[in-house]
Amino acid sequence: MKRMRQDEDKTGMDKIKENEAAYNLKEYDSDKSNEEDVSRTVQADLSDAGEQDMTPENTEKQPVTYKEYSTEYLVSAVEAILFSIGESVSVDRLAKALEMEIKKLSKQMEEVLAIYNQSDRGIKMVELENAYQLCTRNEYYDVLTKVVCTPKKPNLTDVLLETLSIVAYKQPITRPEIEAIRGVSCAHAINKLMEYGLVDEVGRLDAPGRPILFGTTEEFLRSFGVASTEELPMISPDKIEDFKKEAQEEANEITLGLDNES
Repeated sequence: MKRMRQDEDKTGMDKIKENEAAYNLKEYDSDKSNEEDVSRTVQADLSDAGEQDMTPENTEKQPVTYKEYSTEYLVSAVEAILFSIGESVSVDRLAKALEMEIKKLSKQMEEVLAIYNQSDRGIKMVELENAYQLCTRNEYYDVLTKVVCTPKKPNLTDVLLETLSIVAYKQPITRPEIEAIRGVSCAHAINKLMEYGLVDEVGRLDAPGRPILFGTTEEFLRSFGVASTEELPMISPDKIEDFKKEAQEEANEITLGLDNES
């Protein structure tokens, strides 16, 4: 009898355990289902957010806020920048430093130059092909040479001046094109002008052999006191013919000298 009760109790306990296991499994399935639902919901939210972020409204860059200054402030600010750098500074670089719009700064720099250069100070502010620099005034050159060691000025012969003029007015230009105008070889003249820093290579012509293109430099603008090549005086066709005649005379002299040596 006692044994039968034990068996009944055991059977009852087993059923309870089975029921608990079934309940736990049901709860687990329910929790798992809930987790999957939450996961799907989160993924959907993230997907929607991603799609919203990729809309044209959200991908557009925020407008840049530029600063504005009075001309009086710019006179002092630009002077400080140019004095510190000690060489020409492009308008792009100035605009970045001042956080200004390039077009706005370029326009305002016209007033800055006018105000700065109307004073009697010993330095002036000059424009060099969309760049600016502080330079000493020409009238104080003799005084400066007594206290400053100046580099030797390049000796520009007629040949060099003619070659430089052709480059200045026809740039960018190749050596064969220069020689076609002068009528003689100009390799030595170009090398000398490059040595003096007045001419430099500015690219290559998109043609067979890709010949080198030459143009003038900032040093050329400083040396001749112009802001850009557009300020150079107009050259007449007659002057080009004079170049050719002088070049021909030069070639004849060289040929005659070689004949005498032989």
